[in-house]
Amino acid sequence: MNKGYFGNFGGLFIPETLSYALRELDELYNSTKDDVVFRTELEELYKNYVGRPSPLYFAEKYTTNIGGPNIWFKREDLNHTGAHKINNTVGQALLAKRLGKKRIIAETGAGQHGVATATICAKLDLDCTIYMGQTDIVRQELNVFKIKTLGAEVIPVTSGTSTLKDALNESIRDWVTNVDNTHYIIGSVTGPHPYPTVVRDFNAIAGQELKHQAKNQIGKLPDMIIACVGGGSNAMGVFYPFIDDVDVQLIGIEAGGKNSSDIGSASISDGSIGVLHGAKTKILQSEDGNIMETSSISAGLDYPGVGPEHAYLDEIKRAEYKKIYDEEALSAFYKASRLEGIIPALETAHALAYLEKLGSLDSSNDVVVNMSGRGDKDLYSVMNNDKK
Repeated sequence: MNKGYFGNFGGLFIPETLSYALRELDELYNSTKDDVVFRTELEELYKNYVGRPSPLYFAEKYTTNIGGPNIWFKREDLNHTGAHKINNTVGQALLAKRLGKKRIIAETGAGQHGVATATICAKLDLDCTIYMGQTDIVRQELNVFKIKTLGAEVIPVTSGTSTLKDALNESIRDWVTNVDNTHYIIGSVTGPHPYPTVVRDFNAIAGQELKHQAKNQIGKLPDMIIACVGGGSNAMGVFYPFIDDVDVQLIGIEAGGKNSSDIGSASISDGSIGVLHGAKTKILQSEDGNIMETSSISAGLDYPGVGPEHAYLDEIKRAEYKKIYDEEALSAFYKASRLEGIIPALETAHALAYLEKLGSLDSSNDVVVNMSGRGDKDLYSVMNNDKK
């Protein structure tokens, strides 16, 4: 891989004012990631604050209901704050302290990254500002209250579609203005180098644990790993340690929207190559190069781009990317809740819905779904949808 690139994807397409900050972050990360003191502090927080390792759970009733492969859940939903997002925010907050930057900004769609960022900022005594689209503020009311309860400021974004893309735009504007004292914790494997690598590496703890757990609990590596993909951090984290294990199928699930005639948010399935938020990747754009308005019942998947490493894995055919529609995700949301007593995030429900499409697999196969988050944050959205 060329520096900052995954094949043809990635790079730095940025304002000159951010060059120094990104170079500083890249140099610090490369000199720090294997530092004994840093790793000890990070691992202590993972164990005693985040609650790692997250379990690998055999979903016995789901397995019986599907009637095919054995179904396992990698329980990232049991992490502190209820999702995989805390894996990355803990690591980046520690880097920010080493940079001497006391102010943190972040963008959030579903709110889980905002909560995770506000959480670690409270613990490490860092000032925190979260940008969030007004549309997402309405549908993620509970997470907005959590962020404010943790002492962070929430700034509504009303431009564009008032969703994740627009929140990210405003975060970058803030960072350009305040780059000397501010660290931007990007929440996914998107953005300019080194963010896709940094976020992937901190989330790879899930895949590293899974590899060890699968050998102990299943007796072999899983035959398939399924994870939802918006920007793609939870999927990249669980996929990455298995990339060289070519017998393990990697399946990323994108949001198709309401139905096949809807634009949805499936950047790999329906997008083309372009530049978004500092990186060359697959994006949803018009023939004129304008970013398209996306849609999904899941706020965390409602984004018109994808991490450049996902675009690369698709190009080299190492991972497959499929679409799931809103109603399929809602059906899986209820199925997991009623069969296993686990209420999944709507993002995760997209991955769960793909289990209905595994007709060629049988009981000799083992499939792991990365349970990227729990569904507390989505209950209002589901209730309002059911009233329609």
